[in-house]
Amino acid sequence: MITVKRLAAWTLTAALIGGFGLAPVQAQSVNVVVNGGTITFDQPPIERAGRVFVPLRGVFERLGATVVYANNDINAQGNGRSVHLHIGSTAATVNGQTVYMDVAPFLVGARTLVPLRFVAQALGANVNWNASNNTVYIQGSGSASTYVPPSNSSFSLVNARPATTARTTQPNIRASFSESVDRNSLHVYVDGQDVSASTEASSSSFNVTAPFALNPGTHTVRVTGTTTAGATFDKSWSFTTAAGATSNVLNNISPPDGSTVGSSFTLTGHTRPGAAVHVAATASATAFGIIPIGTGTFQTDVTADGNGDFSVPVSLNTTSGGHVTVIITTTATNGSSVSRTLNYSAQ
Repeated sequence: MITVKRLAAWTLTAALIGGFGLAPVQAQSVNVVVNGGTITFDQPPIERAGRVFVPLRGVFERLGATVVYANNDINAQGNGRSVHLHIGSTAATVNGQTVYMDVAPFLVGARTLVPLRFVAQALGANVNWNASNNTVYIQGSGSASTYVPPSNSSFSLVNARPATTARTTQPNIRASFSESVDRNSLHVYVDGQDVSASTEASSSSFNVTAPFALNPGTHTVRVTGTTTAGATFDKSWSFTTAAGATSNVLNNISPPDGSTVGSSFTLTGHTRPGAAVHVAATASATAFGIIPIGTGTFQTDVTADGNGDFSVPVSLNTTSGGHVTVIITTTATNGSSVSRTLNYSAQ
């Protein structure tokens, strides 16, 4: 077992924008600030296809955590939290719960690279990227000096729906952003409950159906995050659900949740006759579970038949042992919506 003080090779991945490439190149003037203090590196940061990889020595300690490494297992503990990762696996454990990263920890020579945003937030820290000065800000509990990103008073939610009244107990909730946002920073709450794991999002909009029925009355949607310019936002709106609102159904889904699937498979299920069915799938989930809308994401829309049955051929570029997330949203002809999130293993 090796403590973090003896690991000169520890590095953390600043999972900020874009996907992974294959050839590392030196990032341009990337700075990392932890609790108000700038970190000095023994080698320049590395960039791959828009992602910045930063070699860090004292970040875990500055966040109040200790780390041990043995047999390709990475274990961090601090601030009442525990995080376990394994080289080559996208599955991680946070406080005993299995979650998935969008990329597995990997080795570059003698150095170990793990996702900075995932690890820092799993240990209770906040991570923000400021594009104006190429700086990663990590705010944790290791120091009294902290960075607070500037707020953006001009940011707004556009075409928020439902705007006033919903005729369903599970309405489809969506809005566009007045300016580009960092999708990985996005959180969506309905009546105080975080529904990010059921959310589809791009840098310009989000779409979610609450995974629970809404009682008659007023409901509040809250959206928080950071713009791509590095400013924070916290916006909300309210709508009402009337008494006697109808509900939709979504069942008999195959393959069932937890199954193993290939790069191509057929998704079937049952809903209301004539319902509009939207399917979004991705071969790797983000730390927050948000499905990215855009390049590399499968999306399609079909209509349930007269019996309420639907069938969708899904095709993805999967990696054996990886993770596949699918969100199914069905909207009945009366406007009632329901959504399910499915997690599969890729064979």
